[in-house]
Amino acid sequence: MKDNTSGNESFMMRLATFIVDKRNLFFLITIIGIIFSIFSRNWIQVENELAAFLPDHSATRKGLDIMEDQFVTFGSAQVMISNITLKEAWDINERIKTMEGVQSVTFDETTDHYASASALYSITFDYSEKDQACLDALAMIEETFSDYDLYVSTSLGNSTKDIIAAEVRVIMVYVAVIVVAVLLLTSQTYAEVPVLLITFVAAMILNLGTNFLLGKISFVSNSVTSILQLALSLDYAVIFCNRFKEEHETLPIREAAIVALSKAIPEIGASSLTTIGGLVAMLFMQFKIGPDMAICLIKAILFALLSVFILMPGLLILFGPLMDKTKHRSFVPKIPFVGKFAYATRFIVPPVFVAVILLAMHFSGDCPYVYGYGSIETPKLNHVQIAEQMIDDTFTSSDMVALVFPSGDYGKERAMLEELEEYDEVAYTMGLSNIEAMDGYMLADKLTPRQFAELADLDYELARVVYTAYAAKNEDYGQIVGNISTYSVSLMDMFLFVCDHLDAGYVTLDDEQSDALHEAQKQIENARVQLQGEAYNRVLVYLDLPEGGNERYTFLDTIQETAEKYYPGGDVYVVGNLTTEYDFQKSFSRDNTVVSIVSILIVLVVLLFTFKSAGMPVLLILVIQGAIWINFSVPAFTGTPLFFMSYLVVSSIQMGANIDYAIVSASRYMELKSELPHREAIIETMNFAFPTIITSGTILAVAGTLIGQMTSEAAIVGIGQSLGRGTIISIILIMFVLPQILLLGGSFVDKTSFSVPAVARKKAASGRVKVDGLVRGEVSGTVSGTMHAIVEGDVNLNLISGSVLEEADDEK
Repeated sequence: MKDNTSGNESFMMRLATFIVDKRNLFFLITIIGIIFSIFSRNWIQVENELAAFLPDHSATRKGLDIMEDQFVTFGSAQVMISNITLKEAWDINERIKTMEGVQSVTFDETTDHYASASALYSITFDYSEKDQACLDALAMIEETFSDYDLYVSTSLGNSTKDIIAAEVRVIMVYVAVIVVAVLLLTSQTYAEVPVLLITFVAAMILNLGTNFLLGKISFVSNSVTSILQLALSLDYAVIFCNRFKEEHETLPIREAAIVALSKAIPEIGASSLTTIGGLVAMLFMQFKIGPDMAICLIKAILFALLSVFILMPGLLILFGPLMDKTKHRSFVPKIPFVGKFAYATRFIVPPVFVAVILLAMHFSGDCPYVYGYGSIETPKLNHVQIAEQMIDDTFTSSDMVALVFPSGDYGKERAMLEELEEYDEVAYTMGLSNIEAMDGYMLADKLTPRQFAELADLDYELARVVYTAYAAKNEDYGQIVGNISTYSVSLMDMFLFVCDHLDAGYVTLDDEQSDALHEAQKQIENARVQLQGEAYNRVLVYLDLPEGGNERYTFLDTIQETAEKYYPGGDVYVVGNLTTEYDFQKSFSRDNTVVSIVSILIVLVVLLFTFKSAGMPVLLILVIQGAIWINFSVPAFTGTPLFFMSYLVVSSIQMGANIDYAIVSASRYMELKSELPHREAIIETMNFAFPTIITSGTILAVAGTLIGQMTSEAAIVGIGQSLGRGTIISIILIMFVLPQILLLGGSFVDKTSFSVPAVARKKAASGRVKVDGLVRGEVSGTVSGTMHAIVEGDVNLNLISGSVLEEADDEK
């Protein structure tokens, strides 16, 4: 097969021939890759905490890194047992205390722990929160009290991943049914449906199987990538399949596959650039879940392209004979009324649309973005959320933040905590300097030998010996030769020193004293590893703040400023869920601007090269950006809180993916407008574009809507709802607004064109012929120039621009 323009076989033809003729090799490679991916998908590490994706320079991220490096955080859980008496509640409290793996249980008769015949137990385990032993101990508690009405709230384990994975499996079943139904509706032969499905499933499995190469990925990417991959890239396979059927009308199966592939590679590659361009914008986000999702989705699209280009040609040859036998009439109706409506309203709809998007731009700025899950209601609740909601509805809760600062001076720490507790927004604080050990002494208080002897009920002379040994160990010889009786040591340091020497046999106590010291040792060591590090100390600040509003975030600045009075130099960090939300809020404005500008610029560049006109990209981007503004003005009107991440992700996807539908319509109209009157051209354009728009658009809209309605994770719910709603809005605008804009803006597109004029078509006609445009050729003689004439006779012209129309007999 030769390239007709050059007489030589083109590179694309050689590449297509190689792929088609080596199809069995590519089948084998794909099968091996799929088998590997089935196993490797289990190696994927999923990060469930949004805080892990904070920018590296954020204060919360730095504070979290210090806390992980210097402190131990024990596993904890809140367990609520309902429909029990107070006496039963106390009995259960004692039983939990004695269970293996339980370090401590907090329970009392206040409404914080017993209300409405329900008891709330705050349990701390003996192990780090990352230790599997915590989950084992919690499972034992759940099993022991399984006969009660039991509700558990905890951050232990990876329950979020398992819950979302189960929900996504159900969503995928629904999406698969919808996809098959849509493909059957829009197909021209039944056998093409399995070709399309096999192509996509292979791409999906290969993409999932390579996610482990990225290290950890977010729970959002892990959950929605496969569904979005289907919605964003299925039309690539549809385009290639349609090309094949078109070529197969005149060529055998093998040759049709080769020619179709040689034409489809550049066509599909160009089509994918707008989608990839929109996703690339997310790479520039400070909030690192943006780059995480962008990489996963771009990789998914590349695997979809790879599957279409190297697997699908072989499948078309394999299923080709069956496709010939299962042809059927098209079920997609023609929609001439859309084009007729567009032509009739071409002077009305565009100005109305401009007014609407100006209002939408304003109201989308009032979208009620939120940065935490507290005010978001999801369509369904999983068992973890139900438990948390039951606990929140029954008992009062408070926000807690950790304050991390340089260690070394407990006097400063205590003064700082006392000042913080003067604020009405602070319920209470907890640090080594204000945790009471016994008899009014705090763990960090410094005691002399006499004070220590009285507190521990020790002989004073023995206390002096112990203090002397402590000074010797710490090489504080000045105290030994001086007056040891005035030597002061922090209570917790002395207790731990005594316990060490007790275990070594240097100090002898009776059993009661020994048991008391060992119990104190355990409590002190647990407090110390949680609150004292090598270079930093940590205190906990429990807050009583109103629900919602910026007041919750601005008080964090007050905490920071108070701490920096005692520890100047900026080495102070406030860390917690509330600070994570605050950092999200601070990064959102920048990320929002960057994502919007970068996505528009990248898509604009792609469209400039596609249409070789400055005007057409402006018109198409105006329509899709208008759809984005309308989409995010809906929450402003309904008062529905929207998680900020949903906007950043969906606006990128909507710009990159939905604009493909607009490109299909615009490209077809630009081809037809010089061949047909504008009215017929727009009618034919919409008839042509409708199957593509309805196929890809329906799948993306349905996929987004199902994600938004069938998952319990608030961040994913927002993405699904916004994507589904945004795609529907885009389809409506492309069907009922873009045609009018193309009709009205056609001259604007032509005037802003920067393409080099070339011979577009050869026109021949005879009889009464109307010539209007720049031509060169023969009109009963040779003419060259711009003609505006009606010619009686034979016309044989190369049309460079304009039109040549042979008039009907009734027009002569």
